[in-house]
Amino acid sequence: MSKAHPGSAYFVDVAERLGRSYLRYSFTKGSDQEVGFLLELLRLPAGARVLDVGCGPGRHSVRLAQAGLAVTGIDVSRRFLELAAEDARAAGVRASFFEVDARQMPFDDEFDAVISLCQGGFGLMGGDDSLVLKRMMEALKPGGRLVMTAFSALFEARHPRPEADFDADAGVVHEVAPVKDEAGDEEPMDLWTSVYTPRELRLLAIGVGLVPEHVWAVEPGGYAQRKPDLEHPELMLVARKPAGPAADERSRRKA
Repeated sequence: MSKAHPGSAYFVDVAERLGRSYLRYSFTKGSDQEVGFLLELLRLPAGARVLDVGCGPGRHSVRLAQAGLAVTGIDVSRRFLELAAEDARAAGVRASFFEVDARQMPFDDEFDAVISLCQGGFGLMGGDDSLVLKRMMEALKPGGRLVMTAFSALFEARHPRPEADFDADAGVVHEVAPVKDEAGDEEPMDLWTSVYTPRELRLLAIGVGLVPEHVWAVEPGGYAQRKPDLEHPELMLVARKPAGPAADERSRRKA
């Protein structure tokens, strides 16, 4: 029987243990393709502000900064943020990195685009995923766009794994996985990941005030404009923060 999600940012302990060894995993090897897809999709001008939620060791943030964007990355893991800053310096680019829980982000109408990829800030918080999405919406400028990935419930149901317990009622997958530290020492650790259907992602987006534009089936290193299916492990939500009367009214309320 699976353990219940602890309700906290449990992944901080996993990330602190992993450190740079996180980048040994095969799912981290497609960063160039993923960032190329984002740049083509978003078509942001040089200097546009991008927020990377759950940036990890900065594999997307640094590449986006190299493309001329002004990048801010947030994560709960201090070790991951140290690595992100190191890699930005090594690449000769500037990016800002802050230790912030995605549920407590203080940003308001600041960014041209917000991304959260590879279950960075979304999908690890149990029942607080909608709060994370709300905070990301708030961080966007009116008219700005969100690009976010989540694990697919359709894929998980179609391809059950013996090492994972899929709670179909809660929409959460629990597993105990071996996690190696930077020295190569291994320890089993509990992992919880929320899974979603395309319809759920659209409804969540609408519920926090976003306008969903697309939901695509994707995989690490294989981002594409692909109709949702049962054969790809992740879904990508693309949504826009409304501009116009709704945004104007919100600004008046703040004044």
